Amino acid sequence: MKIDLKNNITTVDELSDALKLTDAEREKCAEIIAKYPMMITPYYFSLIDPEDPEDPIRKMCVPSEAELSTEGSFDTSGEESNTMQVGVQHKYTQTALILSANICSMYCRHCFRKRLVGLSDTELNKQVDEASAYVRNHPEITNVLVSGGDSLMNSNAIIARYLEELCKIPTLDFVRFGSRVPVTYPKRIYEDEELLDLFGKYAKIKPLYLVTQFNHPREITEESTRAVKAIQAKGVQVRNQTVLLHGVNNDPEVLGELIRALTRIEVVPYYIFQCRPVRGVKGHFQVPLRKGVEIIHKAKAKQNGFGRSVHYAMSHPRGKIEILGEPEEGKMLFKFHQNKYPDDAFRIFSADIKEDSTWLDDELNAI
Repeated sequence: MKIDLKNNITTVDELSDALKLTDAEREKCAEIIAKYPMMITPYYFSLIDPEDPEDPIRKMCVPSEAELSTEGSFDTSGEESNTMQVGVQHKYTQTALILSANICSMYCRHCFRKRLVGLSDTELNKQVDEASAYVRNHPEITNVLVSGGDSLMNSNAIIARYLEELCKIPTLDFVRFGSRVPVTYPKRIYEDEELLDLFGKYAKIKPLYLVTQFNHPREITEESTRAVKAIQAKGVQVRNQTVLLHGVNNDPEVLGELIRALTRIEVVPYYIFQCRPVRGVKGHFQVPLRKGVEIIHKAKAKQNGFGRSVHYAMSHPRGKIEILGEPEEGKMLFKFHQNKYPDDAFRIFSADIKEDSTWLDDELNAI
């Protein structure tokens, strides 16, 4: 199957035709798109309720004026400092991350790589051989995440090269591909027998995982389920990383139903991430930490054992920090789930967290 994005909504005129924008909305939308590109697949757009300006699906794909805020940073997790060579990051001892593409089938408005997606290829890995050589020369690396952009927006030939090279490295236990394609462009998977056969072939050599991102239960449709089932049938395990987003899933009922729906289609929900304080995202998508803990605990209380295994965490420059709870008024408990620095390994700490705090900044300097 050829990747076909020509019918995607990318311009103000196309968006206005679909949503009947006012002149003021058109003007503002054009200003945003010039800074942060827009790309919406017809499939994903069909999930929007056009009569509801607060529709959660709309919030994730249609630009909003809040994106023009200059609050926040373009690199909230220290990716630049962890880049070892072009397109290869090595933050955690056992894991390498490869930026394999700078395009997605859809540009999510909450994206934490706004600096990269659709605009610049300066951080991308252009040579599969160079990336695999780095991994081969660092035997402490036991798994690789091929990401982007969206790793499944690479051609099948490029995906085959990654699979071929990485699956023959004996020190790797497994290989992961990060992709929101099952959610936004599912036919890229279920209509592409060549892609599916590739994953089926290499899943017999090395365990393969597809890490995706469902954020709302309405994203779990017949088509997205078909994509998930098609790749699972080839021996690839599918896991989900949800982002906690204001106006989308910051409700225990919505989040609880999402987790249950994921387990029904045999997708393991293993992270709910705190939305990062990215410029163009910080002001309108972040949920305060204390509120986030309350929402997630209530959502997890509605689950069976599998659903309760999900971790609420943030990707901080110092590591993945699990957000455990509020043992006493005003204080919150945290634990390093993964760490950049050895002294932080499995460290548990508490911090004074204000009612409106959405991230750990100065608090971490004190531990």
